[in-house]
Amino acid sequence: MTAEAAERLRIEIGSGQAVSGLVVESPQSRACYVFAHGAGAGMTHKSMETVAAGLTERGIATLRYQFLYMEKGGRRPDPPAVAHGTVRAAVAEAGRRFPSLPLIAGGRSFGGRMTSQAQSLSPLPGVRGLAFLGFPLHPAGKPSSERASHLADVTIPMLFLQGTRDALAELSLLERVVHGLGSRATLHLLDGADHSFHVLKSSGRNDRAVMDEALDAFSEWVQTVVS
Repeated sequence: MTAEAAERLRIEIGSGQAVSGLVVESPQSRACYVFAHGAGAGMTHKSMETVAAGLTERGIATLRYQFLYMEKGGRRPDPPAVAHGTVRAAVAEAGRRFPSLPLIAGGRSFGGRMTSQAQSLSPLPGVRGLAFLGFPLHPAGKPSSERASHLADVTIPMLFLQGTRDALAELSLLERVVHGLGSRATLHLLDGADHSFHVLKSSGRNDRAVMDEALDAFSEWVQTVVS
């Protein structure tokens, strides 16, 4: 499924500003994933479309959206307060669009981290869990777990879909963070995948197989959260 098959939305974020969103759903939808893009690519990036299409096939509707800087064609990510406001506006829009569906929020890299920060400051209405497609634990080459400190204030279930070659999440540090979160957190490792879920040809697998594994794990986790 492509962006052309999705329904376009305009999401008001306050102060007379708005961002774009895309909704993909099916009659069998049992939940809705409200998810944001990473720092360097917007909601129409191929990887975002692949996630939306794959989740729809698994009975999960999606609402993906732009952050304001991406909407304006900028390259520097929005300040956290602006990003958090956009997350809240997108979640509110999903709640209006799907009043009978439980919501899962999160996103790729930067988008997932901004969502978890927003949730840690004040619960996102209707959101039953957070799902991260590559949580950016630290900058490349600078191992640290400081970016995860706010997760201690998140009280709903969290799913970390993470590649074992992710340069933005040193594996031993990430495992320590997830362990410290207790039963709230689930870590699913994608063997040989990097931060973008790409694998080397020498791994014997391809990116499609990795994405299928990630989305299957996502679907199974969602069922435990919403049942």
